[in-house]
Amino acid sequence: MFSLTRADGHLISTDPARLDLDRIHHWLSTDAYWALGRDRETVVRAFAGSLPFGVYRPGDGRQVAVARVVTDGATFAWLCDVYVDRAFRGLGLGGWLAGAVRDHLAELGVRRILLATNDAHEVYARVGFTPLDVPERWMQLDRRPPVTPITGKEQSGGSPLTVEA
Repeated sequence: MFSLTRADGHLISTDPARLDLDRIHHWLSTDAYWALGRDRETVVRAFAGSLPFGVYRPGDGRQVAVARVVTDGATFAWLCDVYVDRAFRGLGLGGWLAGAVRDHLAELGVRRILLATNDAHEVYARVGFTPLDVPERWMQLDRRPPVTPITGKEQSGGSPLTVEA
């Protein structure tokens, strides 16, 4: 297991027993644009099949951030579900977490780490991530159902939501 303590006492740990899955589910399903409406069972299964990184505050050890890595532990990793509690943003925890993930995976020999973000490019750029040079090489099969932007729930196939003035 990996752990790292910052000078201010915040701790990163990959111990899955420390994860507050109720808290993580709440964060992701209600406040993370990529996971709105995600059910708890899916969160539990996703973290059980991944390498988790939790960030815990000094003193009481309450979880304040999380990241999940899907990896073979040898050549490739996908960094995802990175979330910092809104009350703890602005303390540099996100960049510290991304850097710790990068460094831990490098120690394992992982040479390629991918991620996707709509709004945190600067955070990841500060720890060495760059845009893909040749995106036309990459392909995907995305089977996610359409999600409504307001509720985060799957659409039932009806007409899209509209707002009248």
